[in-house]
Amino acid sequence: MHNFSLAACAATLLLSSAIPALAHVSLQQSDATPGTYKAVLGVPHGCEGEPTISVRVQIPEGFVGVKPMPKPGWTVEIEKGDYGRTYQLHGDEVASGPVAVTWTGGSLADEHYDEFTLRGTLAEVEEGQRLFFNTVQTCPSGKEEAWVEQAADGQDPHALERPAPFVTIAAGEADGHHQHGAAEISAGELRIAEPWARAMLPGQPTGGAYMTIRNDGSEADRLVAVTSPAAGKVEIHTMEMKGEVMVMRPLEGGLEIPAGGSAELEPGGLHLMFLEVSAPFAEGTEVPVTLEFEKAGKVDLSLPVLPARTGRGGGHQH
Repeated sequence: MHNFSLAACAATLLLSSAIPALAHVSLQQSDATPGTYKAVLGVPHGCEGEPTISVRVQIPEGFVGVKPMPKPGWTVEIEKGDYGRTYQLHGDEVASGPVAVTWTGGSLADEHYDEFTLRGTLAEVEEGQRLFFNTVQTCPSGKEEAWVEQAADGQDPHALERPAPFVTIAAGEADGHHQHGAAEISAGELRIAEPWARAMLPGQPTGGAYMTIRNDGSEADRLVAVTSPAAGKVEIHTMEMKGEVMVMRPLEGGLEIPAGGSAELEPGGLHLMFLEVSAPFAEGTEVPVTLEFEKAGKVDLSLPVLPARTGRGGGHQH
């Protein structure tokens, strides 16, 4: 009986110590490489029985050009201010932008869970660096749940009462199509994964870009247009062998993304072709692009530029 009681007490203590860790506001992707990053903050509850009616997120230094994702039933407020330094973003110098985002007007019941999303660029950050997203929930009585305690190096954030969610900067891979320079982007029922562009060689008149577009919906969608300020024209191209000759041509009628399926844009096959490029794509920079879908509408992306040798088949030119 005595042994049972000790075991029961130990189990109770273990369970009670695990509960706060599960109750923290957290980031869905806690490690990321420099470049485009989608910060998805999970809010698991309200304020001790009350619903959450406001969520405010402080944007950390080094996460620039932030855009919040709208949520049905919630109003988004963007607070702008000066950054602590000047950053290079899409070829421009930026010294100010969004520094905090607040969602208000909705109601997240204490027994429910929801996600609040920001998209921006991790710029001028170093491997191992932590960026903290101080988050404050407000409830109808005025009570706040402030997740703002920042764990020191080597400290377990779960040891804190109100740890701030954070992302840790990981080293980018030196090569490879599967470098995650950009996080997966959601657009309605579509998921755009691993978008990237290839660095252009000296004198190369055109550039290429690649990605995977997945359709989780019950109806097909279609990529009908692509534009970019970095090029006079962007076309969807196919590549196929005609005998012993590789033939490349624009895809007529847009690119269908079948319901429950995906479209792969990769070296040696379907891809985006940038024509009338204003300046060659340089490795380590980003290329802004807008995809327009029949159902999902317009989606803005920033494509990390990977080395010219990336992927299979090497570079290609018209």
